[in-house]
Amino acid sequence: QVQLVESGGGLVQAGGSLRVSCAASGRTFSNYAMGWFRQAPGKERDFVAAINWSGHSTGYADSVKGRFTISRDNAKNTVYLQMNSLKPEDTAVYYCAARTYGSTWYKGSDEYDYWGQGTQVTVSS
Repeated sequence: QVQLVESGGGLVQAGGSLRVSCAASGRTFSNYAMGWFRQAPGKERDFVAAINWSGHSTGYADSVKGRFTISRDNAKNTVYLQMNSLKPEDTAVYYCAARTYGSTWYKGSDEYDYWGQGTQVTVSS
């Protein structure tokens, strides 16, 4: 069983920055592909960014490309999402997800095995 705990969400003004973190339990975090998804009120959960087990391969949704950066620290069992130039439309609950096998990164929510509880990010205009 893998437990994921997100932190770092909050309220920020448009144009500002925020970093959310996801701490994972388990001895084999370095084998996991990790992803970030978000869900705004009344909308479906959407892919934001993902990273492979080593951190050498990443992928982003078009809506965040150039503004968000996903990274990981396998020594700390943690994945990060650095969010810059935030827009009101980035407001959502942000979830991290773990896939316990595979060599690449994944953008489908059904490709992940474990999910965190989410952290709220609110961007004011």
